[in-house]
Amino acid sequence: MGARLSGPAGAAGRTVEQNADINVTPFVDIMLVLLIIFMVAAPLATVSLNLDLPPPKESALPHRDPVYVTVQNDGSLYIAEKATGMATLAADVCDALGGGECRKERVFVRAQAEVPYERFMAVMNDLQLNGFHQVGLLNEDIV
Repeated sequence: MGARLSGPAGAAGRTVEQNADINVTPFVDIMLVLLIIFMVAAPLATVSLNLDLPPPKESALPHRDPVYVTVQNDGSLYIAEKATGMATLAADVCDALGGGECRKERVFVRAQAEVPYERFMAVMNDLQLNGFHQVGLLNEDIV
């Protein structure tokens, strides 16, 4: 805070009044110095390493198309284009995944917009009870 030394002549001759204006000149000076320091230091902070990486190899595992379980409005279930039911859902999903460690694979479940929530959750619960824990949910934009 600054002080103003000149003023009207009074009994004491001069009065000292406080000046409430902020002096930003030192602040601007410090900011400019810091800006220059960071501009000089920033290029030095980047480090580049030359790495000789091996070329990517094709995966030995065959590429599988994802398996979709579709719940229709009328309650019917489909795995891809094949109709199925709740009694055989787990076995049909395993067949669509190729058997083996099928319960470790990801299964996608999608339902039409008007499917009751209870029907959708019955399919989800049946998959979970049969060991399918990696389940993805799909939705479609309703226009």
